[in-house]
Amino acid sequence: MLVVITLFLPLLFALLTFLSGNRYAKYVALAGGAATFIACVLLKPIFVSGQLQPIAVSYPWIANPVVNFALSLDGLSFVLVALTTFLVPFIIGTTFGKEIDNAKAFYSLILLMEFGLLGVFLAADGFLYYIFWELALIPIYFIALIWGENKDREFRNRAIFKFFIYTLAGSLFMLLGFIYLYQSTGSFSISALYNLNLSDTEQSVLFWAFFVAFAIKIPVFPFHTWQPETYKEAPSAGTMLLSGIMLKMGLYSLLRWLLPVLPHGVMLWTPLVIVLAVIGVIYGSVIAVKQDNLKKLLAYSSFAHVGLITAGIFALTREGFQGATVQMFAHGFNVVGLFFAAEIILQRTGTLSISQLGGIRNVAPKFATVFMVVVLASVALPTTNAFIGEFLLLFGVYEYNTWLSVIAGLTIILGAVYMLRMYQLVMLGETNDTTAGFRDLNSRELLLFALLIIGIFQLGLAPKMFMTYVQPSLDLILNYSLR
Repeated sequence: MLVVITLFLPLLFALLTFLSGNRYAKYVALAGGAATFIACVLLKPIFVSGQLQPIAVSYPWIANPVVNFALSLDGLSFVLVALTTFLVPFIIGTTFGKEIDNAKAFYSLILLMEFGLLGVFLAADGFLYYIFWELALIPIYFIALIWGENKDREFRNRAIFKFFIYTLAGSLFMLLGFIYLYQSTGSFSISALYNLNLSDTEQSVLFWAFFVAFAIKIPVFPFHTWQPETYKEAPSAGTMLLSGIMLKMGLYSLLRWLLPVLPHGVMLWTPLVIVLAVIGVIYGSVIAVKQDNLKKLLAYSSFAHVGLITAGIFALTREGFQGATVQMFAHGFNVVGLFFAAEIILQRTGTLSISQLGGIRNVAPKFATVFMVVVLASVALPTTNAFIGEFLLLFGVYEYNTWLSVIAGLTIILGAVYMLRMYQLVMLGETNDTTAGFRDLNSRELLLFALLIIGIFQLGLAPKMFMTYVQPSLDLILNYSLR
C-alpha cells in the first residue's frame, strides 16, 4: 500500500498547491516534495535471508484489453524513485530566490511531473507505463513554454514545440509496439512480456519502435537535436527536471523494457547503437568546448555523458549495467548542481555568456568552492560519484570492443578540457563590471549545495550499499537480455 501512497502523494500535493494560491504555493509544493521523499525512504525494499524482496501491487483496471494497475519496486526502480523524490524538493528549493508569475500553476506542474516520473519507474504493466510516460511530458512542456527565460517568445516557442513533437512522435511508435506485443501475448504485464517468444524479424522491427522513443528522451545521437535549445530556453527549474530526472526515463526503459523483452532485436542492432552512442560522446564533447552560453555548454556535456551510459548498457556486460546505473544516479546530482550554479550566475549577473564573466571567486569564495566540487565531480575525479560510474562504463565497453572504449574514453580528457576551461573563465581572473557586485551564497543556497555535495561523496566513497540494492535487478535483466 505504501508504494501506492508514494506514487499519489505528488498528485495530491499538486492539487493542494494549486488551491493554496500564489502566495503559499512554493511552501506547499516543498512540503509535498519532502513528504514524498520521506515516503520513499520508508518504502525501500528489504532483504530476507540475504535476498532482496521486491514490493509489488496489482489491481484490475480495464477488462478489455486486459490492463492492470500494477506497480513493482525492486532495487533498480528504487534508486530512480529515490533520485526523483530527492531532486524534486531540491529543485523547488532552488526557485525560492526569484519571483514566479502564477506560482500555483508552476509548482503544481512540477509535482504533476513528479507523479508521471514515479509512475514510469514503478509501472509493471506496459499500458500503464505508457500512460505515465506521456503524462510526464505534458507538465514540462508547459513549464518550458510559459516560464522560459528567453524574451524572444517566438524563438522559445519553436524550440519547445520541436521538443514536444520529437518526444510525442517517438512515443507513438512505442504505443504501436506495445499494441503488437499485446496481440502476441494477450497481456501488458511485464512478466508476460519478458517470456514472450518472437521471431528475429519481429524483434528487429519492434526494437526500433521502442528504441526511437527512448533514444529521443535520453537523447542519443542523432536524435538529440531538440536538446540544446530546449535546455537553454527552459527555466532553470525546468532544465534541472529535464536533465536531472526526465532523461533517466529513457535510460531506465532501455534496461527495464527494451533489453529483456526484445533480446534478439537488441543483439542485431547493438553494433550500430554503440557506434551512435560513442559518436554522441565525442560530438557532444567537441561542441561543448566551443560554447559561450553556459547552459548550452552544460547541455552538450550532459549529452556526452548519457552517450557513454547508453554505450555501457548496450555492451550487455555486468560492469556496463553497473556503471550505467551508478552514472544515472550520479549524473542526476551533478547536472542539477551545475544548472543550479548557472541559475545563480544568471540571477546575479543577468548573463550566461562565459566571455562576459570572470573573477567571481574574488567576491564569492563560498560559491567558488562548492561550484568547483560539482565541476570536479562532473569530470569524474576519484572519490566522487561519477568516477565509479565512468570506470565501470568504460570497463563494460572495453569488454565489448577495445577500440570503442578507447574512443569513448576520450570523454574524460575532453570533459576536463571544457569544464575546467569554463570554470577558469567564469570564476578566476579579474572581476569586471558584470561580476564586481556578485553576492556570495546565502544560507539557503549553501544548504542546497551541501546536500548535493554530501550525496556526491557518499556514493563516491561508499558505493557498496548502492550496488547491493541494484545488483539483483541488473543480474535478472542481464539474464533475460542474453537468452
